[in-house]
Amino acid sequence: MGFFIEDAMAQSAGGEGSLLGLAFPVLLLVVFYFLLIRPQQKRAKEHAAMVEAVKKGDEVISNGGLAGTVTKVDESFIGLQIAAEVEVHIQKNAVASLLPKGTLKKL
Repeated sequence: MGFFIEDAMAQSAGGEGSLLGLAFPVLLLVVFYFLLIRPQQKRAKEHAAMVEAVKKGDEVISNGGLAGTVTKVDESFIGLQIAAEVEVHIQKNAVASLLPKGTLKKL
């Protein structure tokens, strides 16, 4: 009987090793958070702020590659003049970036 009890004690001592084995996945999650998740959240906040700051007269590029001047700003859509007398409506979140004034004249 003493032989079986010693085995049980040896198995319970292995519990400390499992805590050490759990440290690697936790460390991996922390690294993923700081290298992947946190920067993505920061970019999403910056994009949301940029989209809210779009106003009439700004020059923008959409995600689809359309470059134009904002003519109308609605709650969820903007009017984008891409050529003389050609205006399209795109969603606000489709705006990829704001361009400096006068950029479209150089194109």
